[in-house]
Amino acid sequence: MRRDIKVAALAMTTAALAFVGGSQAQQPPPQFPDMTFFITSVGGPQGANYGGLEGADRHCQALATKAGAGGKTWRAYLSTQAVGGATAVNAKDRIGKGPWTNPRGVVIATSVADLHSPNNKISADTNVSETGRLIPSRLYTVNQHDILTGTQADGTAFPPDKDMTCGNWTKSGEGNAMVGHSDRMGLRDDDASKSWNASHPSRACDAASLVATGGAGLLYCFAAN
Repeated sequence: MRRDIKVAALAMTTAALAFVGGSQAQQPPPQFPDMTFFITSVGGPQGANYGGLEGADRHCQALATKAGAGGKTWRAYLSTQAVGGATAVNAKDRIGKGPWTNPRGVVIATSVADLHSPNNKISADTNVSETGRLIPSRLYTVNQHDILTGTQADGTAFPPDKDMTCGNWTKSGEGNAMVGHSDRMGLRDDDASKSWNASHPSRACDAASLVATGGAGLLYCFAAN
């Protein structure tokens, strides 16, 4: 009799845990329909190779859609260089006019000029992904503050003499990409190491190299309309 009671109790506990687990798994992702800026919660599957600007934009658009903001046109804050017959593209020219608000309702910048001034509000407390969670900064064991930009501090593309965009976002091996520190923290005291969009070049373009220098192939995403 006691054995039967124990078996029944165990079955009920297992069923309850399965129900709780199933309920948690079915919970929809958090929704932020009013956000106009976020940092991607995940990078692409091939390091800095997003298949060009179009692929990076699709990554932003897909994550924004999951967060309930897919009705806007999303653009990745990335520049490309004038190599191989391509025309240079400035990151600042492809993200709209602003203002931009993160998922938690903080106004990151009121305009393109404000975004590229010391007044912008990108920091360790506001670098939020489309899920509403903070991107791990240098204060965490896992640091992901290196955000791909391929961009100079003023938001413009680099000259074509040195690869700073991982082959215009088509390489996942050798090459380099300029990254910014989303927490505006650096190992050095100079301004460059604390820049949100132009802190230092990546070690290479593959996912492992991006992780090794404090990143995860993440992107800044802006609503351009």
